[in-house]
Amino acid sequence: MYLGKVIGTLVATRKESSLDGLKFLVVRRLSVENEEESGYVVAADAVGAGIGEVVMVATGSSARQTVMTDKRPCDAVIMAIVDTWEVDGMEKYHKE
Repeated sequence: MYLGKVIGTLVATRKESSLDGLKFLVVRRLSVENEEESGYVVAADAVGAGIGEVVMVATGSSARQTVMTDKRPCDAVIMAIVDTWEVDGMEKYHKE
């Protein structure tokens, strides 16, 4: 799992039929210091996230273990919207 920030959306009108009904978002990875890193992923959204939100992303076989992605060909899923996180007793992020 890792933290990321939703930076965009992806629309694909032609896709594998088992992906119908899923919303796809573009997520940029975040460091533990809440700084954007140089990687991104397209993830299926299982929780109703939106642009600008900080999210928790699962990848690999774990991405197919949500109700929304079960038995679907997904390699990344947004499984949580982050409210706050702390590292060593210091708050690094707090949702406004």
